Amino acid sequence: MTNKKLTNTKKSLYVLSLITAVLMVLVLSACGKDTAKTNASQSQPTSSTEATQAPESTEAPSAEPKSGGKVVVIIPQDLDYLDPHLAVAAGTAEVLFNVFEGLLKPNDKGELYPAVAESYEVSPDGLTYTFKIRSGVKFHNGKTVTSADVKYSYDRLAGTATGKPLSTAYESVASIEAPDASTVVFKLKENNSSFLTSLTAASGAIIPDGYEDSNKTPIGTGPFKFKEYLPGQRLVVEKNSDYYVKDIPSLDQVEFRIITDSEAALLALKSEEADIYPRIGTERLEEVADKFNAVSAPQNLVQLVTFNIAKKPFNDIKVRQAINYAVNKDEIIAGVALGKGTKLGSNLSPVLAKYYQEGLEDKYATDIEKAKSLLAEAGYPNGFETTLSVPSNYQFHVDTAQVFAQQLAQIGIKVKIEPVEWAVWLERIYKGRDYDLTIIGLDGKLDPYSILNKYLSDSPNNFFNYKNPEFDETLKAAVKEVDDAKRVELYKKAQTILADDAAAVYIMDPNLNVAISKKLTGYKQYPIYVQDLSTVHFTE
Repeated sequence: MTNKKLTNTKKSLYVLSLITAVLMVLVLSACGKDTAKTNASQSQPTSSTEATQAPESTEAPSAEPKSGGKVVVIIPQDLDYLDPHLAVAAGTAEVLFNVFEGLLKPNDKGELYPAVAESYEVSPDGLTYTFKIRSGVKFHNGKTVTSADVKYSYDRLAGTATGKPLSTAYESVASIEAPDASTVVFKLKENNSSFLTSLTAASGAIIPDGYEDSNKTPIGTGPFKFKEYLPGQRLVVEKNSDYYVKDIPSLDQVEFRIITDSEAALLALKSEEADIYPRIGTERLEEVADKFNAVSAPQNLVQLVTFNIAKKPFNDIKVRQAINYAVNKDEIIAGVALGKGTKLGSNLSPVLAKYYQEGLEDKYATDIEKAKSLLAEAGYPNGFETTLSVPSNYQFHVDTAQVFAQQLAQIGIKVKIEPVEWAVWLERIYKGRDYDLTIIGLDGKLDPYSILNKYLSDSPNNFFNYKNPEFDETLKAAVKEVDDAKRVELYKKAQTILADDAAAVYIMDPNLNVAISKKLTGYKQYPIYVQDLSTVHFTE
């Protein structure tokens, strides 16, 4: 089908629905194709999909949009890498979403549509993916994107030359071919129902062929291009005038200002030095209501207290269960999130409703006497002392830690709270696995496998040191399963195993509260951890 020029006319947009193994893929096309469907029993679509424009904002403009302007967004943490293939921190992906794109891209409902790709086909056996590159897409250095760039990017991620993938999402890739300048073919070793979601910017950013300076001067294809980075201070991006979507972005510049102290961040907002403050405390929203609008919604994130299961006494399931019974999640949600949180029982949020296993949130209903009994059975009738390491730049986690420590004191466990800087948390705790307990928010993904696979025994991201052969077998079977209903049940079983093992204390999916200047509109919230400034614009 011939590509047509992008327009802003809503009449020219049609939604093409494809049921994939992972999620419903919506494709908006200026060509006006009829809805294409695939057999629900297949793990991947076998027909071609096309798109020429990203979905529009779901937020209705409050006034006539105006082009241009500069916006300051507060973020509470520094970036771990500018190179998107090396970054592991969710807070880094949050901002680089504006700079990089993959072959596909999610919208604010979590649905995938082609981005750098124009269309794609999946073979009936789910092992071959063929992508056509969108014509005229340019990198921020002015170079036109070709299949060579795509092949280089994903070869690097998949480690096809080294045998060591930079991301576990690409372990199933057998080979990547570029038969011509606009075609890329992926061949998989085995069926992988989450493969499409790995081709988005969060884990599959496309960079120029042979480019090795991404960590100094990142170059992508996104709506904004890199301008400046001062560690610990700010990342500045500016408008990509060559972006392939018409009239996107509107803003001339966005500064992601790094303010690790929540009080300092609030002062910057009140003085209008900043325009957007994601993750502002719920109790603070009223303080800025005169000049800022508030957006609050579940964010597909799991806040949890994790055990280092390789260390005593947390290698004993009875200790882990005792702690779970001692925790009152409702009290934490009411006191810390002011009620704006969804109680959880395993490492998946009900935002992914199709795969969510209901009922686990009450598996360990608060029972102090049972908690004490389990501790005694484990050999700790008088409790014990332990340290809870908390990233100090996240006040929400610090506040949660205070309540958690008080609750554990009821069963004789004395918790020392250790505030740690974000860089230290990443290096010592996440990578080095040197801790007793920690509290963190694990960001959501677009499919359950990408969320749960960090619990696999051999996962490099398994900082919990959790090991269960039954869990491994269940999760690996789920991602390969071609029958949709069976795959759903396997993912639910995996969540149940984590709950049965008391692998962590799963607390809540806290609402993402965002304060936004009343001069701005077009802001969208996603079911993944990103700040998308491409549709934001001034109204005055």
